Amino acid sequence: MRLAYYLAAGALATASMGTSAQGWSPQKNIEIVAGSAPGGSIAYTYVSQRPGDAHYLYIASSGMLSNHIVGSSSLSHADFTPIALLYEDHAVFMVPTGSSIKTGTELADRLKKDPRAVAIGFANAYGSSRHMAAALLMRTLGGNPRDLKPVVFKGSAEAITAVLGGHLDLAIVGAVNAIPHVSAGRARVIGVAAPQRLSGPLAVAPTWREQGVDLVYGNWRAVFAPKSLTPAQLAFWENALRRMSEAPEWKADLERNHWTEHFKIGAALHKELEQDYAWLKTTLVDVGLAK
Repeated sequence: MRLAYYLAAGALATASMGTSAQGWSPQKNIEIVAGSAPGGSIAYTYVSQRPGDAHYLYIASSGMLSNHIVGSSSLSHADFTPIALLYEDHAVFMVPTGSSIKTGTELADRLKKDPRAVAIGFANAYGSSRHMAAALLMRTLGGNPRDLKPVVFKGSAEAITAVLGGHLDLAIVGAVNAIPHVSAGRARVIGVAAPQRLSGPLAVAPTWREQGVDLVYGNWRAVFAPKSLTPAQLAFWENALRRMSEAPEWKADLERNHWTEHFKIGAALHKELEQDYAWLKTTLVDVGLAK
């Protein structure tokens, strides 16, 4: 809902600046679609069926790529018009306060010795960004991601509940999911897959790089439109999202949710999507979820 608000504000500002003189501005209500399990594939299809109509926007994550690679969706980024990459939501590795795993180094040592000795919970599918964070950790440690003991849940809240209840050893979630439990003393974060430490209650949690493991990985969010937009339609939304990304309110929201700004449009965006798709395919093959 917050993102929809910022998008609307950016669109209004762009239209008021005379962007419509380029040949296009919205002529009716904008429909913003955000897919999530179990309706993610339906959301993809809904937007893809409106080629050339820039009144429909889709808020996507890296799951758009992995779902196509593992075969759970026939649609990929190539079936849409990428408009802008917005931010990264880096993975945090969380254990209950009473866990015998005190640091990321201890977790790494345990995984090296016996990957199946650590039950790892995450949302919301095998091959998700949180699953990939675990796979990348194992691969960085020199092990085989297929040897992990993953447990998938419909949502991060369920994975956290299982960890706090002692049914799992570790949950891999977003920072915003972990903070309430860390603040309440129920859990601690032993490793953050971000380039630098996060702020607030997670400021004491070290990054993986600080602990000698070169692991930086997160789940990006991006805005896509249906395929076959005109250059004028694409330019309108690129300008609107650029204005949104520069708004103080948007930057405050990024900081509040511990998201890392990662704004890209145009050729840089297309290059990153292609690189991410290739990397994900290799990693998903390693995990045994793709061929």
